[in-house]
Amino acid sequence: MTKKEIVPDLFQRITDNASLHDVARELEFLAAIQQGVAELDNGQSVSVEEIERDLTAWLTESISHVPPGQT
Repeated sequence: MTKKEIVPDLFQRITDNASLHDVARELEFLAAIQQGVAELDNGQSVSVEEIERDLTAWLTESISHVPPGQT
């Protein structure tokens, strides 16, 4: 699907009561997917091991910043 085809396709799929925020959120989501696919096509990927390492570090850091009494 070309970039010009994305918007009409979205308008066909989205509900009539969707807000402009809903439309913008959906477009941003579709743009992120396209960017991710393009990065993969260009060989820009992250290994599962890197993700696990970064996630573990992030969670550890996140837990260590919990204010006292809020665990």
